Amino acid sequence: MRQPAPLVLTCLLALATTLANVQYAQAAQAAEPSLQVRIGYLGYRPDAGPLLSNIIPEPADAGLQGAELAIVDNNSTGRFLKQRFELLSASVDSPEALLQAARAQHEQGLRLFVVNAPAASLRALSAALPDSLLFNAGSPDDHLRSDQCLGNVLHSLPSRAMLADALVQFLALRKWQRALLVVGQTEDDRAYAQALRRAMKRFGVQIVAEKAWSFDNDQRRSAQADMPLFTQTAEYDVVLVADERGDFGEYLPYQTWYPRPVAGTQGLTPTAWHKSVETFGAAQLQKRFEAQAGRWMNDRDFAAWMAVRSVASAVSKLRQAEPRALQQRLLGDQLPLDGFKGRKLSYRPWNGELRQPIALVQPRALVSTSPQEGFLHPFNEMDSLGYDRPEVTCRYP
Repeated sequence: MRQPAPLVLTCLLALATTLANVQYAQAAQAAEPSLQVRIGYLGYRPDAGPLLSNIIPEPADAGLQGAELAIVDNNSTGRFLKQRFELLSASVDSPEALLQAARAQHEQGLRLFVVNAPAASLRALSAALPDSLLFNAGSPDDHLRSDQCLGNVLHSLPSRAMLADALVQFLALRKWQRALLVVGQTEDDRAYAQALRRAMKRFGVQIVAEKAWSFDNDQRRSAQADMPLFTQTAEYDVVLVADERGDFGEYLPYQTWYPRPVAGTQGLTPTAWHKSVETFGAAQLQKRFEAQAGRWMNDRDFAAWMAVRSVASAVSKLRQAEPRALQQRLLGDQLPLDGFKGRKLSYRPWNGELRQPIALVQPRALVSTSPQEGFLHPFNEMDSLGYDRPEVTCRYP
């Protein structure tokens, strides 16, 4: 049998190499994303100052870990749509550094931001980045949702009003209709107390007495002596506490004058997310987060995760990442979001706040979820939590 000539072999090898190179280029082109979406994470939590209790501090990376997990989730589904998501993070120690970091990311072309910072910093960022879309994952301030709307901000963290409404609905359902309200010394404590007063008026719970906490002693040593006398007043069904820092609220349970439950910032607590939330696929999210972060997921982690996932949901529908287009899509009723809460979530068009069920938890167990059964609304039962359309006085967006 005649052997192929060397020239023929050379031509065949060249043809095979060319075909292989073409296939490799086609595969590389197919794998390369057609849409790159970059999101900035801006974190600043002011120093809470010295505490008078052994409160377990919030993790330093609260919020950031949730955003990072959402980027992983976005890319796991986005690769089928040739979309790639990237997170650029900056966690700083002052409002000035936060604004500087935001401008630096903006100069790099970023127009989508997740912000874990107090209300004042969020307002400054909103004004400094008017062409961007910001997700508030750090401030529960009610004014941002009621009378000081920021047109380029969506809120994935619940407001104090949402949390208070969720808690007081449960109290009304249980017929705990007389409350002692104890308020701490900080502005945040007074804001939380105001949200509780609003909710109690809304759902028919009476304040039998209100007391301001003004002690500066260490309750670890004197709670058993101080708390019963401090809570001695007209009979109540529940003690509501507004102590966001945790100065004294941890020492109220089991030390009150009447043997009554404690709720609010301590005791029975309303929150967007907690380790004990496990239904509707939440356990799978919890496990993935714990494998990544080495700790439990908290409400700020969930808010940041929800913000980044919201971006992916809108991008997948629009096939673009222009901030105003994404915002309009998220404010519409045609893009339900999955937050592992048993209900489809969406952003309210009158103030940009995420509609979501609120968990009522004790430290290691889920007690209930609001909105409670029987608290109806003409359009959406989740709008019985927080500021409804007629209650918002600012124009949004």
